[in-house]
Amino acid sequence: MKSIKIKNSDEEIQIGKVVCVGRNYADHAKEMGNEIPDKFPIVFMKTATCMINSGDNVVHPDYSENLHHEVELVLLIGTTVKNANSDEAKNAIAGYAVGLDMTLRDLQNVSREKGEPWTFAKIFDTSGVLSEFVLKNEYKLTGNERIYLSVNGKIKQDATVGLMLFNPTETIKNISKRMTLEKGDLIFTGTPAGVSRVVKGDKLSGGIENIGEIETTIV
Repeated sequence: MKSIKIKNSDEEIQIGKVVCVGRNYADHAKEMGNEIPDKFPIVFMKTATCMINSGDNVVHPDYSENLHHEVELVLLIGTTVKNANSDEAKNAIAGYAVGLDMTLRDLQNVSREKGEPWTFAKIFDTSGVLSEFVLKNEYKLTGNERIYLSVNGKIKQDATVGLMLFNPTETIKNISKRMTLEKGDLIFTGTPAGVSRVVKGDKLSGGIENIGEIETTIV
């Protein structure tokens, strides 16, 4: 089991479930040719074994030819919640980080065409990159924070987290209706438009204003 890093703290929190939200930015859904969800976000899973820290390398699997970057706001769950109301969902957030959901787009497209799960497109070693977490009591998220990512110095993704279709509180409410969330669980909240293919040797860097920065190299 892997643990996360918390800014200005020596506490170690082991990663539990890694729940990921898809199509949570309208422009990204459109660029991928997908419908925009209106009642409940698309949800899939990663595992703790996928996660690496900012500064570590992403290993490009040799069975894929189309690896994409997706920069996201990540929520840290700090308490057990099930069927949460708005206040419970909001209070369940312990902190925030920047994350990269690396995706094997060619495998994902084949799975979608066959109506199969995206599992092998999303769960491979090093497919999740995390910055340090900022505790919620140290920073209040406004929704105006810029979220961005560059590849080899060229900006690819650039938006604000307030453009999410389902904000963090709504996301936790929705997910907790279907599964219990516990301390140490992470929620990747979706990516804005601008995703693109990366290859070995590419250097990725990005961040979320007032939350943190992230960097990795594709090897």
